Amino acid sequence: MESDYIARATAANHQLRAFAITSRNIAEEARRIHNTSPVATAALGRLLSAGSMMGSMMKGGKDVLTLQIECGGPIGGMVVTAGSDGCVKGYVNHPDIVLPPNPQGKLDVSGALGPGFLNVIRDTGLKEPYNGQVHLVSGEIAEDLTYYYATSEQVPSTVGLGVLMDMDNTVRQAGGFIIQVMPDAEDSVIDRLEESVNNIKSVTDMLESGMGPEDILKYIIKEDSVEILEKIPVKYYCNCSKDRFYRAIASLGQSSLQEIAKDGNPVETSCQFCGSHYVFGMEEINGLIR
Repeated sequence: MESDYIARATAANHQLRAFAITSRNIAEEARRIHNTSPVATAALGRLLSAGSMMGSMMKGGKDVLTLQIECGGPIGGMVVTAGSDGCVKGYVNHPDIVLPPNPQGKLDVSGALGPGFLNVIRDTGLKEPYNGQVHLVSGEIAEDLTYYYATSEQVPSTVGLGVLMDMDNTVRQAGGFIIQVMPDAEDSVIDRLEESVNNIKSVTDMLESGMGPEDILKYIIKEDSVEILEKIPVKYYCNCSKDRFYRAIASLGQSSLQEIAKDGNPVETSCQFCGSHYVFGMEEINGLIR
């Protein structure tokens, strides 16, 4: 499998900034870890693609972006976190949901999410993380992020995301793009972009035709001036460790730890993002109490 990566670009004399990703391996790794149904794979794969691109927009090496969907549909919600290196991880609350196709015959991501909210949390090391929240306008995720950028950040943007499943329910294609209009953009540049976006094929159609992230941006923007600034390799990566869970247990406080010790049973924990399993014996719990 070819490696996943993000292409970061500028166009129309810096009036547009753009990102596109191919994320098949990320989506497939998430499917494998969480054993997601096709519709849950499509939903999580879209959010992982968006999270990876949005994470790569952050400046600091320790900055963390979290995308959180709280919703009333059968998927029960999703969480994705990404670093500024584009590495990303995520999970869905109910990975095994099965729904009939939507009226277009596609996987019904909107039906899986139902009504709800999208939270975008940026932790850049300041006292309080930035938190923006919007209603889900469609549940298709790309439209919800387009709405988020317009209302919470006042940055006119177009977002496209897609996941295509194979007959054996593995991920065949996954990717997306985010194109943003800078404050000084001329009307003619905006008009050309809007017209182009209204007429493009789906993200997965473009990937299926052999386009990479750079090709997708050049195809959509249709400006001779698309300048690819960098290619950022990305992957599904979880930074959990036994030590991190140990610190989390330590934060429970003396009385809770003593209750655990009274039971006399080892404490078992699992990471929601990667499924790693950690066991803490009584010796470790008593060490924390001391």
